[in-house]
Amino acid sequence: MKTNPREILLYYNEDSSSDRKTLAMAQSISRHIKSYDFKRSSNSPTGWQFILNNLNIHPKLLFNKAHPEYQKNIRGKEFGTEDWINILSNNPHLMKAPIAIKGNQVVLVGTPTDIYRLL
Repeated sequence: MKTNPREILLYYNEDSSSDRKTLAMAQSISRHIKSYDFKRSSNSPTGWQFILNNLNIHPKLLFNKAHPEYQKNIRGKEFGTEDWINILSNNPHLMKAPIAIKGNQVVLVGTPTDIYRLL
């Protein structure tokens, strides 16, 4: 995944007030923001692999385990890494938090102020 080191890419849920605060904080630290709503934009499996490698976490840890769809269709099932990545690609709305990318730096934004870790 090629990203500009001066640009922030933000994958977020625009229906979440906390995620909208994250977007506002990102806009306060950079004029160059590309924001993608989970519901409207899906990342490719290669893009997810880049994110996961830079976060150094298992894909399962990106999911909101309280989401009803996760509870109904995914909970208790075992999947391989590629399967988890495909689930993320096809169901990005199940993400638990926004993801911010600047260059090769990737942050899982648990709280809006986590965006400042990109500075």
